[in-house]
Amino acid sequence: MALLSSPRPLPTHFSASTSTSLLVRRRPITACQVCTPKQPLHESTLNVAEGFAEDELWAAACLRVRSFYQFKPTTFGLQDHKMFLAEREFEAIKERVSGKRKGFGRVSCVNATVPLSQFSSLSFPADDLCASCKFTDNGEDRVVVGTLDLNQCVSLPDEIAGRRPEAIGADFARAYLSNVCVAKELHRNGLGHALVAKSKLVARDWGISDLYVHVAVDNEPAKQLYMKSGFVYESDEPAWQARFLDRPRRLLLWFGIPGVQL
Repeated sequence: MALLSSPRPLPTHFSASTSTSLLVRRRPITACQVCTPKQPLHESTLNVAEGFAEDELWAAACLRVRSFYQFKPTTFGLQDHKMFLAEREFEAIKERVSGKRKGFGRVSCVNATVPLSQFSSLSFPADDLCASCKFTDNGEDRVVVGTLDLNQCVSLPDEIAGRRPEAIGADFARAYLSNVCVAKELHRNGLGHALVAKSKLVARDWGISDLYVHVAVDNEPAKQLYMKSGFVYESDEPAWQARFLDRPRRLLLWFGIPGVQL
């Protein structure tokens, strides 16, 4: 696996207490936030593929921070704090993708990207998205507009585990989707569906037979996305666990990969 650029430096003046004071709340990592459509994308310029280069993984990390956190816009040092969170997520992505995360088999970062030049013709401002989530691929500037992780493992930390398959070797045949997000400016453009569809193809290539995703019980748009993609209900999180983790209760949805058998 080729990693092409050097890591971005961590801010040196942040403590745990400082970073917590700047943060309002982290949104659920498995949620897909959906709003009214802003502008249609040109499908011919959209690329949905596994990301390996450091520049692209960095752009994906920035999109996740942008999507999963809410900030106080007037907070002093906000940009430095966003950089701190992006660097932390960037290092975590690299650790997972390189196979160094304990308890995981293979992990792929699947990204939806479009050319930077396409944004010049759109009718809404996207300067922050372009500045934060841009990378260069074969000499072309592109922007990560959607991302997710495909995780080959028995379970995700602090999440209810899937039951299928039940045979020996389930850790090699079961996978989970996580960190699913789409840039808020481009919701309702089919990007979430495209990301999930690509993850199914990658999972099939890995020999995955059973694919899972967690979703908050009150996140109707996300549930609709996954169910339209063929996922069905398997189980739900106990209320006590959700209270203990201070988050909305979650459902576990399952999809069987066609043609894959143990």
